[in-house]
Amino acid sequence: MSNGKTLKKFISISFQISPSYFFLLVFQSIMETGQILVNVILPKYLVDELVGGRDKANLIRFGLYIVLANVAFLFFNKTMKRFMDVRNIYMKEKLNQAMADKIMKVEFACLEDPYYLDLKERAVFACRTMSALENLIGSVARVLKNAVTIISLLVVMFTLSPVFVLILVLTISISIIAQKLFSKYQLEIYQELIPINRRYGYYVGLAFEGKYQKDIRVYNMNRMLTDRVLDYSRQIYDWFKGFTKKQGLFQGFVGVINDLQAAIAYGYVGIRVISDKFGGKIGIGSFTMYVSAAISFTTSATDLGKNIMTVIQMLGYLQPFMEFMSLPDEAKREGSVPFEGAVESLRFENVSFHYPKSENYVLKGISFEIKKGEKISIVGLNGAGKSTIVKLLCRLYKPASGTIYINGRDIYEYEFSSYMKCLAAVFQDYKLFAFSILENIKGGEASEEDSIQRQRVENLLEQVGLKEKIAELKKGVDTLFGKQYDPEGIEMSGGQSQKVAIARALYKEASLIILDEPTSALDPLAEAEIYEHFNQLVGDKTAIYISHRMSSSVFCDKILVLDGGIIADFDSHKKLMEKEEGMYYKLFKSQAANYQV
Repeated sequence: MSNGKTLKKFISISFQISPSYFFLLVFQSIMETGQILVNVILPKYLVDELVGGRDKANLIRFGLYIVLANVAFLFFNKTMKRFMDVRNIYMKEKLNQAMADKIMKVEFACLEDPYYLDLKERAVFACRTMSALENLIGSVARVLKNAVTIISLLVVMFTLSPVFVLILVLTISISIIAQKLFSKYQLEIYQELIPINRRYGYYVGLAFEGKYQKDIRVYNMNRMLTDRVLDYSRQIYDWFKGFTKKQGLFQGFVGVINDLQAAIAYGYVGIRVISDKFGGKIGIGSFTMYVSAAISFTTSATDLGKNIMTVIQMLGYLQPFMEFMSLPDEAKREGSVPFEGAVESLRFENVSFHYPKSENYVLKGISFEIKKGEKISIVGLNGAGKSTIVKLLCRLYKPASGTIYINGRDIYEYEFSSYMKCLAAVFQDYKLFAFSILENIKGGEASEEDSIQRQRVENLLEQVGLKEKIAELKKGVDTLFGKQYDPEGIEMSGGQSQKVAIARALYKEASLIILDEPTSALDPLAEAEIYEHFNQLVGDKTAIYISHRMSSSVFCDKILVLDGGIIADFDSHKKLMEKEEGMYYKLFKSQAANYQV
């Protein structure tokens, strides 16, 4: 993505967040330029009066004009600056929020693709470590101010001599070109630093994270971690050491150019005071005005060059951010038909699938049908495609070929948000958040009164076997999950956490429940308890089980046996056990032997 497209995307996103923001920036720039012009133009009249008539009333009047104008502009600009500083923070946080929203809305495939994962990491690094969003916002504001100031001062100096203006523009151009070259060098060096910074941040994060300390201490990994951190720290130091040397040379060169500009300004305007060789003579008052204008022009032009280079530099840093923000949303692929009622039937018709950037098919033309209220277990060896079926049903991925039907309609014809209400899933890598237990379970389902929600949550926790555990807690279901933010929070065992996740799925009241390895963290007794009450918990809902423990399939109506991405069998437990040469029989007997004493 080019810098122009990146800037356009940035302005578009910013304008959506706050349409008034850029108008305020322009207004602020005009007012700050106004103060500069007051101090360039008004002193001319005061000096002319001092040199000429020395009228006391005029001297007081011009003096008051200068003082009052400066006080007024100073008050306004300081007030405006404080307001805009707060506004800039607001914009930065909103842009960070926009990225967080994007991560939650982007096509799920992007979040498992190494390229897009790296893109996301680089975007986060630019925003958090390099403060690129904050710097870009500030630089854009300063560029506007510099541009308005320069245009105004050029108009003033043009009244003295167009040639004088041309000379100043040429010298300042040299400075800007030098800044551009240095900025390009800086961006190239920054790209080299990114992987070092990421590795450094990773190992520092390991050292600071409490959850890793058990392994670090038991396996005496502290020295290894410290050595890694020191190694990457030295690499970063060497990078900055070389960079600052070149930065010093560059700043020295720019300083010489600025001194040359000042010398030209003083020399030319001074000659115009004592000689009419290059035009009519000017007075001392005009001398002060033009010299002041030239110096302010040089300062503003130099700042403009710096700020433009900063903008270009920040745009370079933010290209991963803007590219990530341009990724298609999951909802963009949705249909328009609202999903209503319950799941009456579910059918896979010749569905094949391979993951992005892979040519190996995980599913190969599978077809099967599930009717309302059926409990289906999907079994198979690792890599057979069990969890992939779940991802396809949840519309996290789209089939490479074939169609998935629910109630006789392609699932991609349904409007996304209404479709998601018909199903609930407990994934292998489910996540409970640092919210209360109540909030973790009810999630985004907040249509009922709080008292009703609380009662439903407590009933579900009792059904999954957590009533006694919750009763021990001082705050009950209002207890925060985890101790990250509250020392009174609860750290649950893997099995207890999984029960909360199951309660969350049941709370949703979806007509299709998917449990991907639902009891992997439970002990055999807890697993048996969940299975014993499962039909009662699910009721007449349709349920799909995925499990490595074959015992989970005994209570199901049918078992879908996957082998290498194809359906090896699809029948009841009883009938499959009659097929002694079948894959299911062998898997079941093999696992059952492990429990025999």
